[in-house]
Amino acid sequence: MTFRITFLGTGGGRHTTMYQVRSTGGMLIEHDGKMLNVDPGPGALVQMQRIHYDVCNTSSLIISHCHPDHYSDAESVAEGMSRGGWEKKGHIYGSPTVIEGDGKLGPCLSAYHLRIVEGYHVFKPGDVLDVDGLRVDIKKAKHSDPTNVGFVFHTEHGLVSYVSDTEFTEEIARQYIGSRVLILPVTTPMGNRIKYHLCTDDAISFIDIVKPELAIFIHLGVVIIRRGPDGEAALAEKSTGVRTIAGRDLMVLDVGEELSISDAETFEGGWIPPSSV
Repeated sequence: MTFRITFLGTGGGRHTTMYQVRSTGGMLIEHDGKMLNVDPGPGALVQMQRIHYDVCNTSSLIISHCHPDHYSDAESVAEGMSRGGWEKKGHIYGSPTVIEGDGKLGPCLSAYHLRIVEGYHVFKPGDVLDVDGLRVDIKKAKHSDPTNVGFVFHTEHGLVSYVSDTEFTEEIARQYIGSRVLILPVTTPMGNRIKYHLCTDDAISFIDIVKPELAIFIHLGVVIIRRGPDGEAALAEKSTGVRTIAGRDLMVLDVGEELSISDAETFEGGWIPPSSV
């Protein structure tokens, strides 16, 4: 059973997003022949073009919360799932601000885009989703969008967790105990804590509680990018004894008996997939 994550973008936060210092495109997950698009922010469509991934092959779309670095390309992904609105295909899963809005945030998807897919679902912490046969547990977070959540994906070869944006608390970290892979949004480096996000110090505390086989830093802000994400990951690995790496754009993680890291093949020049004509 295949479980493969392509990191379309490993940047996060408003400044990385504004200037596209890194792509902020989220993740593409392949699982048993299905394709799940997670948090497609700015850069997602460009990165999918670069690897010649046909967005029409997307089966489902998950959006953790209503901040543009997690959703701005989502409506185009919805159009891809439904082949431009011609077929009722694909499912959308999102937090309340994503789907409904709350007066201050969202919704980030139009009523039209919710209508053109086969279905949509609003989730909350504690929910368990069946996403095209993949079990996904919804976990609480502490973020400026109060409806934001994290995710635990159940694979044949262990739990893979994507924490999404949050402050550190022991309660939040303990939700992910048992994870084989822990994908952490580490927005700032050591000694530079900001509200509602993790810095390297917080990541170390998080990893110490969860004790995964592998930790991956993503959602990298401009300050940690300038300081050097690889060095920050190395500090965390030295402190925790857990293998820790800084994600890079278009990095691929294959989850099997072994955990394999590689880079997606990229192509230059324009490309129009066969499904579009």
